[in-house]
Amino acid sequence: MGELRAYAALFGAQTRSVLSYRTSFVVELFGNMGATVFDVITVLVLFRATPQVGGFTLAQAVLMVGLSSAGFALADMLVGNVDRLKTYVRAGTLDAVLVRPLPALPQLLLMDLPLRKALRVVFGFTVLTGAVVMNDIDWTPARVVLIVVTPLAAAAFFGSIFVISATLAFWWVDSGEIGSAFTYGGRDFTSYPITVYGAGFRGLFAYAMGFGFVAYQPALALLGRADPLGLPAVAGYLSPLVALAAAAVAACVWRTGIRHYRSTGS
Repeated sequence: MGELRAYAALFGAQTRSVLSYRTSFVVELFGNMGATVFDVITVLVLFRATPQVGGFTLAQAVLMVGLSSAGFALADMLVGNVDRLKTYVRAGTLDAVLVRPLPALPQLLLMDLPLRKALRVVFGFTVLTGAVVMNDIDWTPARVVLIVVTPLAAAAFFGSIFVISATLAFWWVDSGEIGSAFTYGGRDFTSYPITVYGAGFRGLFAYAMGFGFVAYQPALALLGRADPLGLPAVAGYLSPLVALAAAAVAACVWRTGIRHYRSTGS
């Protein structure tokens, strides 16, 4: 209970800090929505040139981008600020976090919780809702559960990628661009049917790293479509397990990084 009060105090302090500059907060609130808006616009522009991409229609592709955008926006708001770890390591700020009687990762997440990204989350789920309306989905109890669980599993998966990429700062402080390739690059990868990618690239990112289970496979299950690449129908329901595996890897990498860290002594 004491830890919960401490976390609540950190969150309250962060909220008061953000809301003390209300005009700036509102501007950032709408400005941060731009990335998700452009993801959707890019898909719409692409389909102006062709009725199908990778064997999928516009409505089906919007379902994929909706699942991906909703999950990524939620992860980016709740976990994305962990990529500031490299700044804390370089400045020695992390030392102050480690001496407190609380786990380091939750503290880092609450030190700079980007509430300004909340509208991006709303927009992502709005796109997903619109995509569900656009597609003629044969609703079953399994698909109802899937449409609820998939964005949450996507958020857990992307959150794990954020943590893993940020943890590289314990070994290499200037690793930000490499981390972004897997976080924001992963978001872009999951916004399209994976059938548009080459076999080698697809095999690495979609299957070996699990990005294909964020939106593509769940979308196939919701649409009742067989996978053109040959995976069984059950693959569409594996996103929670893939997210759990990613979280386990992230926890292991984080613990290893914390043990590796050596204080600045300042």
